[in-house]
Amino acid sequence: MTQTLEELKDKVTCQIKRCKKAEQEKPHLLSQTVYIGTLGIVMVLPIIGGVYLGRWIDSLIAGYSIRWTLSLLITGVIIGFFNLYFLIKE
Repeated sequence: MTQTLEELKDKVTCQIKRCKKAEQEKPHLLSQTVYIGTLGIVMVLPIIGGVYLGRWIDSLIAGYSIRWTLSLLITGVIIGFFNLYFLIKE
């Protein structure tokens, strides 16, 4: 259980190097802002696309209908959440 002085010195040196590397690679405000913006776009685009496509399909059908709009809105929300999950998972 006792460590030699050299082993302890090596572990401390390794931890110091890791701390310095982490300090240099710290994310900056601009990169965090871009990341959050990307998350927003990845979530919102499928929702907006689903709504526009649903409205277009509903306009082709005679009478008043929002069936496709609601269906594709819900589909867009589900796809948006999956996109967020896979992007954050990386």
